[in-house]
Amino acid sequence: MSFQGVVRNLHDGRLVTGIEYVAYEEMAEREAALIVREAEARWPVRVTLRHRLGALNVGEVAVVVVIAAAHRGEAFTACRWVIDEVKRRVPIWKHESYADGSSAWVDPTAPGTSR
Repeated sequence: MSFQGVVRNLHDGRLVTGIEYVAYEEMAEREAALIVREAEARWPVRVTLRHRLGALNVGEVAVVVVIAAAHRGEAFTACRWVIDEVKRRVPIWKHESYADGSSAWVDPTAPGTSR
């Protein structure tokens, strides 16, 4: 099973034209690898995780989680856990650009926010 997170065109009622993802790359890679290892220790699954950095347009894939498992229930549970942990723990910051010409940093840990 897989999950692909794409750049959406709407956030908090504002039209989004693009996003830039910025990270402390060494720390982000280390934390992402730890999340993968934790998931593989919790469930009988194999996990691949990738998150893009830099400027992305609306509709482009920002993050991908791929889970291989013998049973879909474990795959779905592990996938949801991985993406939630990425959002909560990996130091990647999102800077959104809006149709009105403004831009803002978005807190990825805020309720209802996705990375």
